[in-house]
Amino acid sequence: MKIFKFFFLSFTFILAFPGVVLFAQKKAQKPNVIFIYADDVGYGDLSCYGATRISTPNLDRLAKEGARFTNAHASSATCTPSRYALMTGEYPWRRKGTGVLPGDASLIIPTDRLTLPSLFQNAGYKTGAVGKWHLGLGKTNKQINWNKPVSTGPNEVGFDYAFYFPATSDRVPTVFMENHEVVGLDPDDPIEVDYAKKIGNEPTGAEHPELLKLPASPNHGHNNTIVNGIGRIGFMKGGKQARWTDEEIGLVFLNKAESFIEENKANPFFLYFSLNDIHVPRMPSTQFKGKSGMGLRGDVILQMDWTVGEILKKLDDLKLTEHTLIIFSSDNGPVLDDGYADKAVELAKGHKPAGSLRGGKYSAFEGGTRVPFLARWPRVIKAGTETDALVCQIDMLSSFAALLQQKLSFEDAPDSFNQIDAFLAKPVKGRESLVLQGGTLALKKGNWKYIEPSDGIAYMPLTGTETGNDKKPQLYDLGKDLGEKSNVAAQNRNKVKLMQEELDKIREAGRSRY
Repeated sequence: MKIFKFFFLSFTFILAFPGVVLFAQKKAQKPNVIFIYADDVGYGDLSCYGATRISTPNLDRLAKEGARFTNAHASSATCTPSRYALMTGEYPWRRKGTGVLPGDASLIIPTDRLTLPSLFQNAGYKTGAVGKWHLGLGKTNKQINWNKPVSTGPNEVGFDYAFYFPATSDRVPTVFMENHEVVGLDPDDPIEVDYAKKIGNEPTGAEHPELLKLPASPNHGHNNTIVNGIGRIGFMKGGKQARWTDEEIGLVFLNKAESFIEENKANPFFLYFSLNDIHVPRMPSTQFKGKSGMGLRGDVILQMDWTVGEILKKLDDLKLTEHTLIIFSSDNGPVLDDGYADKAVELAKGHKPAGSLRGGKYSAFEGGTRVPFLARWPRVIKAGTETDALVCQIDMLSSFAALLQQKLSFEDAPDSFNQIDAFLAKPVKGRESLVLQGGTLALKKGNWKYIEPSDGIAYMPLTGTETGNDKKPQLYDLGKDLGEKSNVAAQNRNKVKLMQEELDKIREAGRSRY
């Protein structure tokens, strides 16, 4: 009788509260995780962050169905260091050689350290990387032979599958790689790459500007070997059959990302989907060309948003939506003129890529590192949440370790802290403090932002960027002055002293678990 009563009550509960039971089942499982990492997208580039001249409905959908973060940061104001921090949980300025890399650089991620993808592997996930890499390939100080399998790369730091290009789309070699090999390489047309001197007889942008379909901006260095009518940084010969067509890059990456999701729909998976669209040279596919009214940069924002929408559709079609945590963010703030004369500056009238923030890519001001950050996980993250918790991409490693119940050693992810409650948009304040890397180092603590003195240039004329460098200390009360217009260091000398001491302590400790 007692057994019958137990089953009767259980059955009644299931009928009355099916959502609770489903949620309990889902919570007990490991969520799929998709991290969409856009390139050079600013805090003001999306309509869900206030943009009015351009509409990003698919990203707006993520914000509506999940959470929108207003105080989220990349670790750095440029791409390679931000990606290094994301993968390793270590401040990139602690390690030499983590600046913006050439296309033939060696892998800068240690292969004997825990990384974000290897954490997921340890938790039983299938891991995939699709898109821009820009963290180096091959062994340290060894010249890469592009015509043979490159033995050290994404696979060796935790990715079961990788489809990517080596660096950036404005750098040679302009080829895709799948795991260890160049895709479509003709062995009778071997690739050679050189960043110091011209090789081969192919025309360069400097010698033949009349051949360029996208002119290079003066003095940016985008005038070396011409590929697909675009001058690149660096010189390349051979590999003609393997070279990409810029207008197709986004579609190729989307196809590979969708295939990875499809192939792993029955397993928990982690997909690092690194979008290239907004990075120069901006070459939208035909369906988006001329559609934004803001020139090529606006067109590729539309393309990026559409790509996100296609990923959302794929999850819906495979019935994976409710069991997938999807995160969207950017590797640094925005830049308009970054090497090609595509009229991005002129055509951006009325659009503020960094929103109300000062600075942008390359800058220690907020516009350099404060980036869009959206997260959706149905039934876990409350739809329509807005949070001002201080979070950083460097904390994803420790946070997912907590979520997946993976132990970290003291040596693992030394500057990464468990902020999983903040990433799931719970009502918490996030980090106590955060060091950010732009033109110089800055420390955020509460509403205060301190930028330490630097002898570097204060303004980059090539990109029109305020770097944040100043020989005097800078202190801003972001609660009252988010645009960092008023330096109040002189009126708060004790606060400056305390924040410089804390920054020195973090720097000198060699790890921030102090």
